[in-house]
Amino acid sequence: MSEQANDAQTCVIIGASHAGVNLAFNLRIAGWAGDILLFDADPELPYHRPPLSKAYLASDDGLDSHRLKSADSYVQQQITLRLGVKVSKIDPDQKVITLNDDSVQSYDKLVLATGARPLIPPIPGLDAANNCFPLRTAADVENIREAITPAGGKNVVIIGGGYIGLETAASMKKLGANVTVLEREDRVLARVTAPVMSDFFTCLHKDNGVTIAIRKNVSAIESEGSTNLVRCADGSEYPADLIVVGVGIRVNTELAEAAGLKVHNGIQIDATMKTSTDDIYAIGDCTFHHNPHYDRWVRLESVQNAVDQAKVAAKAICGEVVVYDAIPWFWSDQYDVKLQMVGLSEGYDEVVVRHEIGEGHKFSAWYFKGDTLLAVDAVNNAKAYVIGTRFIKSGDLINKGKLADLGVGLKPATLG
Repeated sequence: MSEQANDAQTCVIIGASHAGVNLAFNLRIAGWAGDILLFDADPELPYHRPPLSKAYLASDDGLDSHRLKSADSYVQQQITLRLGVKVSKIDPDQKVITLNDDSVQSYDKLVLATGARPLIPPIPGLDAANNCFPLRTAADVENIREAITPAGGKNVVIIGGGYIGLETAASMKKLGANVTVLEREDRVLARVTAPVMSDFFTCLHKDNGVTIAIRKNVSAIESEGSTNLVRCADGSEYPADLIVVGVGIRVNTELAEAAGLKVHNGIQIDATMKTSTDDIYAIGDCTFHHNPHYDRWVRLESVQNAVDQAKVAAKAICGEVVVYDAIPWFWSDQYDVKLQMVGLSEGYDEVVVRHEIGEGHKFSAWYFKGDTLLAVDAVNNAKAYVIGTRFIKSGDLINKGKLADLGVGLKPATLG
């Protein structure tokens, strides 16, 4: 699509997090000369979300240090921000969206970057609990900060032992709170990593004074004055001045479903990010796409996926022939530990663990299905992450015996 073809057209983007903001700026790079309108119900100038449970929560940094782009950048690129505005309906036939004030906005191209919202479990008493919050937005963090300040000696109960729950636990401990993590499964991170990684992070948190309680199914919450009592099905009880709920997310697909778009575990898209309806694209956490490398359909919650899909969608909207074929990667920061993950480990049948000699908290877990490397989890080990990425992308086989042998250097040439 040439500039002459789109200079009178309008691209509307619903959602102003990593996916939506990156799409808007990449549209200009790809040659879109028409209007770009970016809508989001959050009134804040778009910001980075990963630091919310980490640096932002545990520090005095203002939100301005975590903005995705400066306010001036949007002006310079002629991107119109419509913040604090909720989209209530999409009409694909008329190519208009309806806003929460019943006004309408027409579009030529529409992109859904609607993301997800916290899953709030149906626990009796949860809605009436004192100082009980999810952690998904900057407003959630501000509520948590206000409720926990000063944190010294206060009891914080975190429901959910996934990455958000564990990162929040580390941040709360840094602030001086007494922290307990309640996990329903047999181990933390049970759905996303191998037992060796679960064991490592359990020990890491316990060594830092956090209580990790597994097989804890929260059955009720009782409010007592300004505090709460979290009750579990096994009869155990935990007092809480603050409760953080981190048990997962619900994908925001309602707009897409009502508009007749194909939805299955997210908004279904093709390799160019186009939905089942012409001129409507979707990107980021809300999407369900086919990954060619693993030959399966996936929905990913990661900055990498949001940013890379935004680049592909921008090029596709501007007429460039391009497809999405990326190896997923993720990260997590807890205390002095940086975990870098690459690939998708689902379906693995063997894990090779390599502890680097004399390096303390520095090791890696390599996930294989047969002889094929699926994924690598690298703890304080950027080298393993980089090498793992290289082997996953190339499909070259790794000698597992050499990988496990600490006498063999961690180099691509020595692992083949």
